[in-house]
Amino acid sequence: MDLNQFDHLELLGGFLVLSVKASEEPMIDAIGREALARTSIVGREFEITLAIGMSDKELSVTLYHEVLEAAAVASDDPPESMIEFNEDDFDAAAYAAHAEFGPASPASLNHMLRFHGFDEL
Repeated sequence: MDLNQFDHLELLGGFLVLSVKASEEPMIDAIGREALARTSIVGREFEITLAIGMSDKELSVTLYHEVLEAAAVASDDPPESMIEFNEDDFDAAAYAAHAEFGPASPASLNHMLRFHGFDEL
């Protein structure tokens, strides 16, 4: 998957993906577990770093997960259905988005956000 297609991507909800890049460096989540991705959020802008070596499906699902979670966190007023989301909910939503919309692409990320209640650009 060409990660450059996501650079400077405007998303529904007024979000902007500045970059998506792959890294060989190990990533650890907030509670010390190995992570597949890390997203830096500044205001409404996201920088996503993905672990190398994932299958195309894992990469797609991880992008869906990271974008949806970042949108929920960065939103001043997230859709009510997302307020109680936890990690398992984001995982389930990401797998569902991959199944429904296909491999992650600029268009499919916006379809997923619209589905979850992020409407405006």
